Amino acid sequence: MKKSSIIRDGKTVIDTELKGINKLSKTIDKNFDKAVKSLAKVKGRVIVTGVGKSGHIANKISSTMSSTGTPSQYCSPTDMSHGDLGIISKKDMIIVLSNSGNSNELTNLLNFAKKYSISIIGISSNSESDLIKASDISLILPNASEACSIGLAPTTSTTMALILGDALCVSLMKMKKFKKSDYKKLHPGGSLGTQMLQVKDIMHNKSKMPIVEENATMKTILVEMTKKSFGHVGVKNKKNQLIGIITDGDLRRNIDENFLRLKAKMIMTPRPKLIKKDSLVIDALNIMNKNKITCLFIINNNNSKSPLGIIHIHDCLRYVN
Repeated sequence: MKKSSIIRDGKTVIDTELKGINKLSKTIDKNFDKAVKSLAKVKGRVIVTGVGKSGHIANKISSTMSSTGTPSQYCSPTDMSHGDLGIISKKDMIIVLSNSGNSNELTNLLNFAKKYSISIIGISSNSESDLIKASDISLILPNASEACSIGLAPTTSTTMALILGDALCVSLMKMKKFKKSDYKKLHPGGSLGTQMLQVKDIMHNKSKMPIVEENATMKTILVEMTKKSFGHVGVKNKKNQLIGIITDGDLRRNIDENFLRLKAKMIMTPRPKLIKKDSLVIDALNIMNKNKITCLFIINNNNSKSPLGIIHIHDCLRYVN
């Protein structure tokens, strides 16, 4: 097979699946709205299941849901027919994926849900299927050609199911007001955990902060800067508000015969760059690089000018790199 033919075939697959996705977008209606609102009210877990390729998609949807604030679990319908129906409680809700909607493996699950009045969201391309008839909320996948060369292997249909699952998860996140800080709690490890680190997680605070009063003497400034080893000293007023910053460069620029008579407020740089405690470490690094500085003082999220801590560029590089 020629390279040009392979490239053409690859593009045809993508174009075919994109057509299905465009059709899917038009099906987002009141049933989708009802599904998201119902999922938001679930007191237990969202059980997601499917047969074959749909099972793989169901597993991914369940994983995304769990990582974005909605407790969820995947279980195959076959396993549920052999004892794992016990994982389902009356507080749960079930999402079932099946392109045909008539898979024999689903029968026991659908009967169980009906018997115990457990709500089902059915996702299928067959509006007349057993699954859709048994569902409390139906999300119908549009009729679209499979991208498979013989038109049989699940390709476009599984892509649409996956995207519909993402749409449910993201809409649910917004309804629950799921924030970056919530996401961070669920992703403490790996590269995602590092990306979600906030400055409050690694800042130096309390007695480790280099801080002096605005009328501090030069001797006090030198001792504080040397002792804390940041090359910076924050200057605060009587209200404990950070009003300026002194760097070792500021000290060198002010050396003359009157040097030891100077006060902190006389040589400080006013209105220093600050960052809120819930800001990401990567954002702190970007601010320091952009402004060519090596330290940032940290304040509370309410824009209070009272310093909570300090972060050095080396602290950021230790986690970001």
